[in-house]
Amino acid sequence: MNYLPLNAIRAFEATARHLSFSAAGEELHVTHPAISHQIRRLEEWLGVALFHRDARRVRLTEAGLTLQASAGAALAELDAACRRIRRSAGLQSLSVGCIPSIASRWLVPRLADFTGRHPEIAIRVAYAKAEDRLDDSDILITLGADPSPKTASLKLFSRISRPACSPHYLARKGRLDTPAEIAAADLLHDETRLGWREWFSKAGIGKTDVGNGPVFADFNILATAVIAGHGVALCPIEVFREELRRGDLVVVSDISTDDDKGYFLTMSAQPSAAETKFAEWFRDQVSSTT
Repeated sequence: MNYLPLNAIRAFEATARHLSFSAAGEELHVTHPAISHQIRRLEEWLGVALFHRDARRVRLTEAGLTLQASAGAALAELDAACRRIRRSAGLQSLSVGCIPSIASRWLVPRLADFTGRHPEIAIRVAYAKAEDRLDDSDILITLGADPSPKTASLKLFSRISRPACSPHYLARKGRLDTPAEIAAADLLHDETRLGWREWFSKAGIGKTDVGNGPVFADFNILATAVIAGHGVALCPIEVFREELRRGDLVVVSDISTDDDKGYFLTMSAQPSAAETKFAEWFRDQVSSTT
């Protein structure tokens, strides 16, 4: 190989930053073996090892530390140069990372409106995770605000969650007016059973058995289950605004959790014109249906 293996350098930079092949793979949307292959390819090209591979972790070698010192800055400079070239050519592109709950309920159903208003902007939408921060995307819509001084975060929704179920389930189950009656219902869980434990603790019956109801790793599957009438779930009521308005769901208690959390749109502190247009458009879409 006589050429510089740029893909391998990108894999190295992500691995060096995380000190994890798995985390680097998640960031770059490739598998752990794919990252490992790229790193070994780069080591063969350089003729030196870049990582010490222990049983439970990886550490940078001296050569790895030397390469890390310049790799991140070089990739950032290349990215900035490419963006400047695209802007000078009159092309505008926008990548939006969005968590599934907001993407399926709020972004995708309204996206045609944005592209109709701004045909000059080529938009790419990808799923993001709740813990993600602004990195490969121009815009990130997820849980929590990014405290970095290089970013700006705009709150879209509160994360306040209350017990909700479909009206068909409520008619079949009967009264769900008290925490004790809710405890006897079929409880649906988002990722873990901790949410319901926290809710019952706040309701004053903290030792309640939350049962063995299904735990859904994907929020959209949980939403499908609760709307289909499979039980009661803790739902972020602002995100489910349309389902509540249509009567697909009903809230069965005013006791809430996650009162201090929220969903935010994050972008650069010095956003491009395309980023500003998208942020303003999405903020208006959210506020117009309150």
